[in-house]
Amino acid sequence: MPARNEKEILITGFGGQGIVLTGSILGKAATLYDRRHATMTQSYGPEARGGSCSSQVIISEEEILFPYVEQPQVLICMSQEGYDKTKASLVPGGLLIWDTDLVTTRELEPSWTAYQIPATRFAEELGNKMMANIVMLGFLSAVSELVGVDSLRQAVQSSVPAKTRDTNAKAFERGREYGESLLKSRAKKDQGQEQA
Repeated sequence: MPARNEKEILITGFGGQGIVLTGSILGKAATLYDRRHATMTQSYGPEARGGSCSSQVIISEEEILFPYVEQPQVLICMSQEGYDKTKASLVPGGLLIWDTDLVTTRELEPSWTAYQIPATRFAEELGNKMMANIVMLGFLSAVSELVGVDSLRQAVQSSVPAKTRDTNAKAFERGREYGESLLKSRAKKDQGQEQA
């Protein structure tokens, strides 16, 4: 079991989606900008592009002794295969996020906090579906407090090619805005149920 202040994050998808870059940006935000500890490991299926791939990130206030994610508290799924293979590993009370364009979910654990976002569609609307991972990071920044928002923004900007910084910034903000609007509508719904 991870130390109480460690957060284990598992990001799954397929080669070519920038899954490893997503984990790297998250780790960079935690270490360089939030001044915390983080590790990132990655795994690929037998084929690189198009094959299954995952990125495992651990963020902690203290030194991390074991760098591999065993029981993720946060699971981000950008492929059906990734979701099917890993959903059982998400801890009770964990956070599940998936791309609705690529993943169909069934029978979610009632204790999970679950959010969906059409990240690939948003990225396509911005002109490049390869930015779906950045849309996802923006969304994550709205629905969780894993790392500081500005830390994540800076980590994105320092990790993408200079010529794509503006479009990646737009992708991040698109995901963040969607997450914020989702949280607002959930809060209104909860408020309505309380008053009923």
